[in-house]
Amino acid sequence: MEISLADLVERINGEVHGDEQKVIKGIAPFDAAGEHDITFADSPKVLKRINETNAAAVIVPVNFGQKVPINLVKSDNPRLAFARIMHLFFPPSRPYSGISPNACIGKNVLIGEDSCVGPFSVIGNNVTIGSRVMIHPHVVFGEGVCIGDDVEVFPNVTILKQCVIGNRVIIHSGSVIGSDGYGFVPDKERHYKIPQLGIVQIDDNVEIGACNTIDRATFGKTWIQQGVKTDNHVHIGHNVVIGENTLIVAQVGIAGSATIGKNVILAGQAGIGGHLAIGDHVTVGPQAGVTRSVSEGEVVSGTPEMPHRLWLRVSQIIPRLPELKKKIADLEKRMDAFIIKK
Repeated sequence: MEISLADLVERINGEVHGDEQKVIKGIAPFDAAGEHDITFADSPKVLKRINETNAAAVIVPVNFGQKVPINLVKSDNPRLAFARIMHLFFPPSRPYSGISPNACIGKNVLIGEDSCVGPFSVIGNNVTIGSRVMIHPHVVFGEGVCIGDDVEVFPNVTILKQCVIGNRVIIHSGSVIGSDGYGFVPDKERHYKIPQLGIVQIDDNVEIGACNTIDRATFGKTWIQQGVKTDNHVHIGHNVVIGENTLIVAQVGIAGSATIGKNVILAGQAGIGGHLAIGDHVTVGPQAGVTRSVSEGEVVSGTPEMPHRLWLRVSQIIPRLPELKKKIADLEKRMDAFIIKK
């Protein structure tokens, strides 16, 4: 692909400072960019080195004022602009077309225009699939599943009965949507399974990482609202609600009936207890164990969770505990000796 800077900035809402007719033929990281590539620099550390790049153009923040003999594209968000250019140069590929003769298609299945079903996929009865959907090999859709438009489902994904997937959703390999929630009633020394009769609903513009498990609700729905992005190896329990545009990093576990607000960040290996409410714009630190509801806007870390600033102080003390214990024991001995002398 070849495109002039003038045409490029129209696609990313930027402003050229330099040769608008400069032809861009590729994209590359800052240190690897060549004479026909565009790159970006958005941190002070990289911006200080801007004269070192061989790039044809560099995307920089709008407030970058240094004069350099390089073509610049000023943007409110250089990283976002670069990501959009990446999509422009590397549009999604479609390795399959139509329905593979090796796919197994059930009864009363509706498949929209320009959708693909890869080999060895199994589509159950009464499934509805929207337009421009890409279903990779070895995918399984249970009975009554509903898939929106422009969805991509990668290999070995299972979406079980009656679950609903919105538009422009991406589900990566190995994920299971709609497995039974973990519900049992004690019966003396045994555990009696509670039927899980609900569904999972995933709204528009959600991306589910590889090897996620999202349990169906006991009643009603487990609900992943629009714009949510999950990393790999995330578990979401039954009847959980995840608010819009929340980010969930690898190995997070969310117990049943928890409610997570909008624009929340759950860092890696965080654990959220059942039936808790996490407010909007909360950040939960890595490996935190959340045992109580958290109010809007809080930043918490540690186990059990506490304000992040307090956790920083606590974490500095923990390595000194053996030394402090020894000092306290020594003080106790001295006090005992003093009392005896008295």
